[in-house]
Amino acid sequence: MEKILNYIGGELTPPLDGAYLDNVNPATGKVYSQVPDSKAADVKRAVDAAKKAFPAWSALSASERAKYLSKISDLITKNLEPLALAETIDNGKPISVSKSVDIPRSAENFSFFSEMIKEFTSYEFDDRGKGRNTVHHSPVGVVGCISPWNLPLYLFTWKVAPALAAGCTVVAKPSEVTPMTAYLLAKICQEAGLPPGVLNIVHGLGQNVGSAISKDPDIKALSFTGSTVTGKMIAKDAAETMKRLHLEMGGKNANIIFADCDFEKTLETTVRSSFANQGQICLCGSRIFVERPLYEKFRNALVEKVKVLKQGDPTHPETQQGAVVSKIHFEKVMSCIARAKTEGGKILTGGHDVKIGEGYFIAPTLIEELSPYCKTNQEEVFGPVATITPFDSEEDVIEWANSTQYGLAGTIWSNDENKAERVALKIDSGIVWINTWMLRDLRTPFGGMKESGRGREGGKYILEFFSNVKNICKG
Repeated sequence: MEKILNYIGGELTPPLDGAYLDNVNPATGKVYSQVPDSKAADVKRAVDAAKKAFPAWSALSASERAKYLSKISDLITKNLEPLALAETIDNGKPISVSKSVDIPRSAENFSFFSEMIKEFTSYEFDDRGKGRNTVHHSPVGVVGCISPWNLPLYLFTWKVAPALAAGCTVVAKPSEVTPMTAYLLAKICQEAGLPPGVLNIVHGLGQNVGSAISKDPDIKALSFTGSTVTGKMIAKDAAETMKRLHLEMGGKNANIIFADCDFEKTLETTVRSSFANQGQICLCGSRIFVERPLYEKFRNALVEKVKVLKQGDPTHPETQQGAVVSKIHFEKVMSCIARAKTEGGKILTGGHDVKIGEGYFIAPTLIEELSPYCKTNQEEVFGPVATITPFDSEEDVIEWANSTQYGLAGTIWSNDENKAERVALKIDSGIVWINTWMLRDLRTPFGGMKESGRGREGGKYILEFFSNVKNICKG
């Protein structure tokens, strides 16, 4: 059985105390590898390695750092097949998704920031009698990156790539539930010749590794993606060291469908936005609101589409719905479905587990007749579960959309562009799509409002997060 290793100071190394955790394939329920159960001492080693590497790495020009990022991107693309298979086995997602989304986007993260950093330079303000001002960016130092299990390599690289591009050295923690592609990335970094200590990857539990990263005074900034509960704990741990924080947390996103929408496009995209990655995407539109004149037609068509989604072995190319990520998460999602029934919810399709070997499979589930204010419509399920509710007015649907503690994303469907934009401006979320979903320009800001997060990723926004800004004013 393969044992995953930490990546510290350019070397693949076991945890100091030799302790490991079992890593389970969610499609089979079987242990297939082991992941380090690292502790604070392992994090300290990684921080020391990052501190040692920082002076030389930060002194490189942007174009020199970009060459390393570009090479890593090329190697990810070269290894697409084994990386995609590893992601699918580790996470339970369909291999078609790993091949077409997760791994290509991971390569793009490195290639994008390898170019973006070349444009992220010092700049001057025009002299208007107030001196000549030059703004300089410099890397903030050693930074921490903590990423989730739902898009393991995709979101791991979304943090690591801009941090490295900005000239920081990194101590990163991938999810202990889905560690394999971060381990394979370490090998790619070795092949790319990335200098020792520039990127360090420490595997383990959040209460050990994540907490140590959050509290370490030598880590000057920390970017986290994960649950709101965990994000609040990280903010508390980080407070005493005054480190800079970026937090991208939960979502309970509204998918607002007006009667004048493009029916077929809206229907097809709603299936995807509700159940992609088994609903385990923070941007999924788990609350579907349909204008009443269209409600019955749309609901019936949606149910038929969801019923025929192909669920099964995630490694099979035709599978559309794989397994949820773990037994613990399976039990959590099933308990949420049971609660929805007690709240008066009517199961239109799904609502049960699916027996495929000993894996953690849940039928895609659509529920109606729930209050917009019930727990099912207020709390994040993060699984293949969506609710559908009719609405009568813009005012009602805007109020319902904004009624949760979250404010990450939203989607609006209408052929009336003025109406769609009017509603979009009133939705409390960091991104609103109109007549599309998950379309992303990597230059644009990404992040949430309310308890969905703090700060923004993407383009110059995340490069600024990983940078100190200094103004030099000459009279």
